[in-house]
Amino acid sequence: MVAHQYFETQSEPAAPPPFPPPESAGNPSSTPPKKRFGRGLLVAVAALTVASGAGSGALTAALIDHGAVTASASTALPTTQTSTNSTASTPATTIYKQDSPGVVTITVNLSNGQAIGSGIVLDTRGDIVTNAHVIAGARTIDVAFSDGTTATATLVGSNTAADLAVIRVSVAASSLHPLTLGSSASVQIGDSVYAIGSPFGLSGSLTEGIVSNMGQSVAASGANLIQTDAAINPGNSGGPLVNAQGQVIGINNAIESPVDGNVGVGFAIPIDQVKQILPSIDGGVNL
Repeated sequence: MVAHQYFETQSEPAAPPPFPPPESAGNPSSTPPKKRFGRGLLVAVAALTVASGAGSGALTAALIDHGAVTASASTALPTTQTSTNSTASTPATTIYKQDSPGVVTITVNLSNGQAIGSGIVLDTRGDIVTNAHVIAGARTIDVAFSDGTTATATLVGSNTAADLAVIRVSVAASSLHPLTLGSSASVQIGDSVYAIGSPFGLSGSLTEGIVSNMGQSVAASGANLIQTDAAINPGNSGGPLVNAQGQVIGINNAIESPVDGNVGVGFAIPIDQVKQILPSIDGGVNL
């Protein structure tokens, strides 16, 4: 049994907790406590620091080996083919160019630190949808766009039961690129999907996967969710899950994971549910 996790990242002034005691690590039946995924940024950063210090040798060797294989394979290819492959546009490339300008990074200042999540531009008025848990407890909300524009947002409204919220910014129209909301009714298991967001604060990150299942129910996160194996991590909360046409079919909001990170089981709120709920949060939202 694994713990349900949310997706915003949050830094806290307290030092990261120690590794689990031996008796916990050796007990396969122990179940990690349920907690918000957002409280893992400091721990994650510390873990990455430890990894880069204690394990950098092995990691570097692995990268060098991989690079050698890649270089060897590359030299075996005809020059014209290598050149063509390097400039060819993939579906993921096209989708990223189309949709990434409409995805924002949300930084929430709390009384005891910061939380980081993602959001989707809804219209040219400056409305942005995200998860309610991303902005929970916010003292101030800052939004960063892909073009470098930043602005302070105001909370329009939220629905905690649905884990949805709308915030609004006042910025130049050139920074607002509303995403196209598709339909989740026609989504099928096996469909290609893409997630864009700010995992661990790395804004504008793209991951690719498929729809793993439909109509999933996860405690504390609702029912009828889209399950995906596209990598989503802390900071992806509120960001879009899009289809092969670049249309938003869901809003990423949770994972099942025993390790506070992606293990290929993520969930998104179907966009059809989002469309039904948003007018009650913001009656003027332009869908």
